[in-house]
Amino acid sequence: MSKVEDGEKIVIDGKVESIPILMRFKAGLNKMNFRLVTQSGVVGVSIFNRAFLKNQLSVGSGITVIGKFDKTKNVITANDIKMETLTNKVKIEPVYHCTSGLTNKNMSTYINMALLVYGREIPDHIPKEYIEKYKFLNKKTSLNIIHNPSTGEKLKEVTIRLKYEELFEFMFKINYLKQMNKKKNNGLCRDIDKNKLNEFIKSIPFKLTGDQKNALDEIITDLEASHRMNRLLQGDVGSGKTIVAFTGMYANYLSGYQSALMAPTEILAVQHYNNLNNFLKDTDVKIALLTGSTSKKDKLSIYKGLEDGSINMVIGTHALIQDEVNYHNLGLVITDEQHRFGVHQRANLQNKGITPDVLYMSATPIPRTYALTIFGDMDVSTIKEKPSGRQKIDTVVKKNSEIKDVLEMMYKELKNNHQVYVIAPLIEESDNSDLTNVNELKEQMKLAFKDLYKIDIVHGKMASGAKDIIMEQFKNNEVQILISTTVVEVGVDVPNATTMVIFDADRFGLSTLHQLRGRVGRGTSKSHCILVSDSDAERLKIMEREDDGFVISEEDFKLRGHGDLFGTKQSGDMSFKIASIKNDYKILLQAKKDSKEYLLNKDTDNDELKINLINSISLKES
Repeated sequence: MSKVEDGEKIVIDGKVESIPILMRFKAGLNKMNFRLVTQSGVVGVSIFNRAFLKNQLSVGSGITVIGKFDKTKNVITANDIKMETLTNKVKIEPVYHCTSGLTNKNMSTYINMALLVYGREIPDHIPKEYIEKYKFLNKKTSLNIIHNPSTGEKLKEVTIRLKYEELFEFMFKINYLKQMNKKKNNGLCRDIDKNKLNEFIKSIPFKLTGDQKNALDEIITDLEASHRMNRLLQGDVGSGKTIVAFTGMYANYLSGYQSALMAPTEILAVQHYNNLNNFLKDTDVKIALLTGSTSKKDKLSIYKGLEDGSINMVIGTHALIQDEVNYHNLGLVITDEQHRFGVHQRANLQNKGITPDVLYMSATPIPRTYALTIFGDMDVSTIKEKPSGRQKIDTVVKKNSEIKDVLEMMYKELKNNHQVYVIAPLIEESDNSDLTNVNELKEQMKLAFKDLYKIDIVHGKMASGAKDIIMEQFKNNEVQILISTTVVEVGVDVPNATTMVIFDADRFGLSTLHQLRGRVGRGTSKSHCILVSDSDAERLKIMEREDDGFVISEEDFKLRGHGDLFGTKQSGDMSFKIASIKNDYKILLQAKKDSKEYLLNKDTDNDELKINLINSISLKES
């Protein structure tokens, strides 16, 4: 069971180890609990409204349990129990995830009726040449077999075929969108004064790394090209993406166009505004800051300046995409921490100009597997090198029983007038979880440090203004211990913060832990990250030995898959019916190669399948 992820759906054989305990809550609602011995160990099983099974679940009887695994409690919440093990069965039965009132048997009957009535109308979405090349069965036969498999071998054969088709369609669309973007001569004509640009680069108070120079060269090339830029600038925590983006904005200004940079939080927008003003203080560039808290008088002035072109650059939050905001000649749109915005928010900003070039920034290193798909229609610039002077953050895993050591490490930093982040996964207590929460941690920290230091909390459910006030107080060292959820994963630079303590660290993905760790180490002092957890030590040890976000993201992908790499699922993410980016990477690579080959083959331009695939790509996607 150690390899099964929390919340994962599971089908497992075992023997009943304990007499089932039946609990009745009210009329029509009951719950039964028992222990199951499996090859991987003993696991608890809970099932609702199956009281009639109690007498059949005798100790020692072999059964198959189908349900969802709760790793924290080591319990499977079952939605079905088969009164014999799969290994004793001759027939392979499909398992459907049914709603209340719909049984697995009903579902199977309805699906087979649908296949019988509509089966002839099911088209193949794989070109004939690849069906023949890989000896695939047709779609109708494949669907019949996957719902009524006669053997494991046949099931595997059609599963591969159906996964390939789904990935082929997806990659065809990605390749088509990328090709169309390159073909469109819809880029803005620019004449960038390279002498002034080079003077600006020389004025930067530090030397750009090789990766920063390469990324900047790629952006400048895109700005000068006839097609519209659609580029992702990704880099590890502290790799220096922002100065590359600022330089791109200055190059855009030199060619006579406006730039807009959208940040996910007001406090981060203010930080960008102050930094940009500092970098461009010796130029004639007019910069504005537009956020939700900008006064009405200032907003009207900024609206006028953006519309008449007297404002050259604007930094802001989602306020940049309000209906009242119109631009004179918006040429470059930059979205910072792009995954924090929905697809439509990003589109709204880039549609504010005629055809502005678009640059997305992300401090979440994306595994090549994921970049190949969700960002497959973009060009990707990657910054891996860290600027000189950046120190490695010492990371250590501690158990809850070692909390005294953790507090002593915190106290040592606090005595040196440094500040500390403390992270909890929950906002408040829940009956379903014993995870540490921010309010409980605040009380514990007050108990440990008395009135020696100011302690405060921030979390995602707080009003934006209240959250920003506390973050500003922390930045100014008016708060020494900041207790938070992952809301600080993307935040302002606080060079004086040298320690990051993360409780229940096993509940986070490695990429999230790496992002949180990146909140410290922003100054010249040695910094530390302490991961507190009683479980999952082997996975957390990766954080002790690795500080490369790209290596960590690959490890995270292998362990967790693509579903939670960015913490929240958003519109526009992948939702495959049968394929998995994590498990079917080899099929994905082949589908990508074949779909590109098929797209570029002029002999197939009149194929009905090719025409239908292209027509199925919505205007919203393009």
